[in-house]
Amino acid sequence: MSDSEFWYCIKHSRVEGHDGCPNKERLGPYATEAEASRALETAAERTEAWDKESDSGWDDEQLED
Repeated sequence: MSDSEFWYCIKHSRVEGHDGCPNKERLGPYATEAEASRALETAAERTEAWDKESDSGWDDEQLED
């Protein structure tokens, strides 16, 4: 783990360095502070993309035995 990594703390709504809150309360790590500051937006974008992928024909039931 590098000291030049950053996390977004969802409990305190702020970017933190290595010595921040426990990982269960953070998103990351990110390479830059700017990336970490966009963590919530990035998560929302990814969720939206996954939802669209699901809507385009992905069938979870096909994965079950």
